[in-house]
Amino acid sequence: MRTFVHDAAAWGVACPRRPSGVAGVTMAGFRIPDLRTIRMVPHPAVTLLVGFGDGTPVLDHAPGPRPVGNVAAGPGFGSGGAVRARGVDVECVQVRLSPVVARAVLGVSPADLGDAVVDLDDLWGRDAARLRDRLSGATSWPDRFALTDALLARRHRAGPPVDPEVAWAWRRIVAGRGLVRVEMLAGEVGWSRKRLWSRFRAQLGLPPKRAAKLVRFDRAAHRLAAGEGAALVAAEGGYADQSHLHREVMAFTGATPSALAVEPFLAVDPLAWPGLSLSPR
Repeated sequence: MRTFVHDAAAWGVACPRRPSGVAGVTMAGFRIPDLRTIRMVPHPAVTLLVGFGDGTPVLDHAPGPRPVGNVAAGPGFGSGGAVRARGVDVECVQVRLSPVVARAVLGVSPADLGDAVVDLDDLWGRDAARLRDRLSGATSWPDRFALTDALLARRHRAGPPVDPEVAWAWRRIVAGRGLVRVEMLAGEVGWSRKRLWSRFRAQLGLPPKRAAKLVRFDRAAHRLAAGEGAALVAAEGGYADQSHLHREVMAFTGATPSALAVEPFLAVDPLAWPGLSLSPR
């Protein structure tokens, strides 16, 4: 377990020793004695949070503060900058699911999550409580990751896949770093625009154009967090100019690019998700 320092607090961060058995699944473990309020930055993945131990993280957002133990949130959760996380003695496994595999793992489409957090107990029934109990009883992070991955793999095998055309369109958007011309995707898969847009949103939880914006924003946000200047990020990231980048960052986070660059949610990524921060699958 490595250490990430934020203000006066030190977070313990653990990473799996090997990739998940399910392509499109990544995870990290956190032990945070004092999770001071941090902004949740939107990410182009479905996020699962499986807490264990005595502490309980809390999400503060528009509907009001909410303790969270086992929850799921759809791609882009936190857009607008209204969601904050805090807590004491937080121990959890955080999972990021590519929207392509999320439908099978969750048992429902990411579209059914909407803009809210959803209890995993409501989605998984006893599987969620059983996983939390097993994580609490595990004595090492490798064991916790193995337990989590085994459940995800089992659910993935049993769950409904997305259409190959939808998966291909998502991967084209990601490979193009959000800069692809989404109007051309339908023709490339041989579908009508209306059919692709409808299936894409229904199965992945957001329309193609929104997905491209989110992928582009995610890359720009991580480049800002890595210390690159806003002008360069805008010029190389597909934005018309620096003002365009500013508007998009404000729309997604409620913060300026300079404020976003020092957000701990992004700063911890190189430790928690090494090699993957700029490449959502």
